[in-house]
Order: sequence, then C-alpha cells, then structure tokens
Amino acid sequence: MRVNVFGAGAVGGNIAARLAAAGNPISVVARGESLAAMRRDGILVHAGSNTIHAEVEASDDPRDLGAQDVVIVTVKATSPARLAASLAPLVGPDTDVVFAQNGIPWWYRMGLSAGRPAPPELGFLDPGGELERLIAAEHIIGGVIYSSNEVTAPGVVVNETPGRNILHLGRADDRSDERLDALRAMLERAGINAPRIDDIRQAIWGKLVVNMSLSVLCLLTGRKATVVREDERLADVFLAIAAEALGIAAAHGIDTRGLDPRSFLVNPPDHLPSIRQDYDRGRALELDALVLAPQAFGRAAGIETPHLDTIAALAVRMGTDHGLYP
Repeated sequence: MRVNVFGAGAVGGNIAARLAAAGNPISVVARGESLAAMRRDGILVHAGSNTIHAEVEASDDPRDLGAQDVVIVTVKATSPARLAASLAPLVGPDTDVVFAQNGIPWWYRMGLSAGRPAPPELGFLDPGGELERLIAAEHIIGGVIYSSNEVTAPGVVVNETPGRNILHLGRADDRSDERLDALRAMLERAGINAPRIDDIRQAIWGKLVVNMSLSVLCLLTGRKATVVREDERLADVFLAIAAEALGIAAAHGIDTRGLDPRSFLVNPPDHLPSIRQDYDRGRALELDALVLAPQAFGRAAGIETPHLDTIAALAVRMGTDHGLYP
C-alpha cells in the first residue's frame, strides 16, 4: 500500500515516521528547511525514552510522487483551494483520502444518514467546491487524531504523548470495508491505535467539544491546556462553552452521553494547542472549521451560544489584526 502523508509537520511527521519505521513505503510532501532535512536525515521522532528514525521519500512537488493508494492529509484546514490543487497529482481513481484535521470537515454533509438533521451551508469550508470535485464521496475517510506533538527543528518532532497516539477513521457514510480495515491494521502495526468505530461524526464532535472551547481559550490567553486546572474562572468559561457545544452536537443527532467536559479538568495535557502554536509562528488560523462552522450548526438548530459567540469574535479579531485570518 503506497501511502502519502500530506503535511509532515508535528502530527504528520509523527505518523509518517512511525509508518515508515514499520516498513511501509511512505512519501511526504514538505517544503523549505523541513524538506531539506528529511531528504538528508529522514524524520526523527522523540517519543519519551524512545527515538524513532525513518527514511521517507520527500518532495515539495506532488507530481514527483504520483497517484497513491492512500493520502493522509494532516495540514490545517485553512486553504482548501490550494490544498485541492496540491492533492490532485496524488489522487487517482481509487485513492482513499484521509482528512485527519480538526474541526468540522468540508465533507460533513456527504454520506450523512437520513436520520440526522441537515447541517447548515458549509460551502465556506470548500469555496468553489474544489475538494468535492477532486475526491469522490466513496473515497473520503474522516480522521480524528489524538496525539500531542511539536516540531522542535526541521525534520525533528517531539511526540509529547508517546503512549497515546490514536487515529479514529471512518468513511463519510460510515460503512466499513477491507481497504479501511487494512489501513487500520497498518496503523496499529506502526504503534498508532486505530480502533474500529461506527460513527465518524460522533468522533469528530467528541474532539471538537474540547477544541472549540479549550483550544480557543489557549489561543486567546497564550497558555497551555493546564490553565483550566489552574484558573477557576477560566475553568468555568471552558465548561460553559463546552456545554453549548454539547447542545449543538445533540441537536444534530450526536449521542453526547459519554462526553463529560468536567473530566478534562482533572488532568488536562501539559501542551500548547496547535492553534496557539500557529499564532506564535505567524501561521494561518483554522478558525472556520473550529469556531465558525460550529456556530453555524448552532444557529441552524436555533441554539443560543453566547459564550461561543464571544470567544469567536475575539479569536477572529485577534487573527485578523495579525494577518492570520482573512
């Protein structure tokens, strides 16, 4: 199985290194100093007391790599039109594309079961429909990643959760098949837990409840996730936003009974969420998928979200003022 990891940064670098070290033919799309380092030294991942070193085929031009069996997209959901153009050379008629991205995905309404309420208009997540035209619905795989990582030098990643690298996978219509099972098995052999799930949208909302609340609070404060354990007032704000998020999810047919944001306060990760890392490094902020799309879901369901609306306004202003959000 030829696998390309599109975006070999913190999360993608960890995934690519683990898959390649397990003996799989892995290619990556990278640029600049990262590309030079990967071509010269491969990818180095420090995971606790273990070090993973792997050689990968690396290029800044997807045309050099050709059509793949699977493409795992780990870049942020900030420039869908550019993403579609870059993915095109990697996608053949039978290529499965995993979107391991945070937030509401552009493909959310594709394959949605008839029993769930229709989502709001999400065209702003794929302006012009470039991604939808490129990838057939039956080849879309949603991915929800639980893995805290940070790039510390070009081609070098620190995996901050070495015992917890999880990638939930599910097709847009939630069907399972041999190809998806084979991909899960490949990930498991590489030390990435990929348990079988029946509802990819539930997995998406399960992570989003925390991302759209705590991660955005970390963006606004510049603090690690542990801030909600250290500051009772911010803990209260986090819980209020999370409660709104749960209400939105439930209104759109998601079973939220197993989601308890309070449990997150006990042992939040000592990690700076990637959206704040992006801000500090002058990178575009994925506010559409993390904040504005959930807002749209809330409005479609007639749910008031005063706390979400407040942090959304602050985050958009912050990103706009620094040229990180259009």
